[in-house]
Amino acid sequence: MDKPYLFRPLSLRNLNLPNRIVMAPMTRNFSPNGVPGTDVAAYYRRRVEGGVGLIITEGTVINHRASAADHNIPHFYGEDALNGWSQVVKEVHAAGGKIMPQLWHAGMARKMSDFPDSDANPVGPSGLNLQGEQVSEALSESEIASIVDAYAQAAADAKRLGFDGIELHGAHGYLIDQFFWEKTNRRTDRYGCDLTAGTAFAEAVIQACREAVGPDFPIVLRISQWKADNYDAKLADTPDQLAQWLTPLAKAGVDIFHCSTRRFWVPEFEGSQLNLAGWVKRVTGKPTISVGSVGLEVDVLGSENDGNPSERLDALNEQIKREEFDLIAVGRSLLADPAWVNKVREGRFNDIIPVSAEVFAKLT
Repeated sequence: MDKPYLFRPLSLRNLNLPNRIVMAPMTRNFSPNGVPGTDVAAYYRRRVEGGVGLIITEGTVINHRASAADHNIPHFYGEDALNGWSQVVKEVHAAGGKIMPQLWHAGMARKMSDFPDSDANPVGPSGLNLQGEQVSEALSESEIASIVDAYAQAAADAKRLGFDGIELHGAHGYLIDQFFWEKTNRRTDRYGCDLTAGTAFAEAVIQACREAVGPDFPIVLRISQWKADNYDAKLADTPDQLAQWLTPLAKAGVDIFHCSTRRFWVPEFEGSQLNLAGWVKRVTGKPTISVGSVGLEVDVLGSENDGNPSERLDALNEQIKREEFDLIAVGRSLLADPAWVNKVREGRFNDIIPVSAEVFAKLT
């Protein structure tokens, strides 16, 4: 084995993982009317059988009238959807795996043109979309409280169903992230932005989820600097600003930060080789998950050649050896090849199924 640190076990709270490789959350839109079926359960089980240490599911929306961005995104509420997720958990655990649902609210990313028969307008801290345009009214404090309650109920349901933790989606310009960003948060009350970020809403969500699941159930928070339509966006320009943003969230109850970037090997700040996950671990003291174009020959936009993916994995192994971060999430490589992890561990790089447009068209 030439990448031993990638395959070294890790224990965090009650989470005992056989290796450092996480299946990244990837929206699939294969849950009609929000209900995941047996095909979804089989899809996740195959990745466990292929060697994945931890699965973080695609985004699953909480019980709020405007949480979803698509009709076929899975719900994390309602009897039918929760029964479907119960079967997913059973299949993953039967194969010896660990799994967390990603709890999600799309916020202002909801497009009314996709919901012509709904009167549920997109919601956000100030009713501003990612371009800063006024689309709807600002959320009232009472509705914010109801959304916090919906996150907590989803967390409690995740624990009841037997999941191994939860991930809160606080990245990419969705609802939690919209409170962090001054372009979408112009509030002047306690949920407004300060000089770095508006953390009060995220803190409330984290604290409510912690109360719902108890002290030992892992809570992961996914964060990013970039937004879905703006790869150059920055919430923190310096390590000090990063600490100001994330320290309150760590204190609120986050166990692990999942740090989303386009390329895991790119330094986050000048003067240091640490990527975002490396810096987040340094300033918060919390374990981190890195992510970004693992195993790919081209970047996330498909426009730039990123060299030999095997050589990148050698570098990744060294980063984990140096304890810059603790886990690495893999996305599209695992969509293309459910056995990607086992093939990497066994050095069978020529047998890996390459990523292509076809892998997004069906659930395999």
